[in-house]
Amino acid sequence: MTMSGRVDLRCSSCGRALPGPGGTQFPCPQCGEATIGRCARCRDQSVNYACGKCGFEGP
Repeated sequence: MTMSGRVDLRCSSCGRALPGPGGTQFPCPQCGEATIGRCARCRDQSVNYACGKCGFEGP
């Protein structure tokens, strides 16, 4: 959480700060409770990600 009170979302694969050009965020496909962030590079290269809440892994 930043000093302004908002949470900075990061790419779930590489940790880069989002939003960025081509980045996206969506609810976990399995639990729907956690937010998955994906930067453009990791999306393009199909780098795996994991949900921090339920452990779901996806491309």
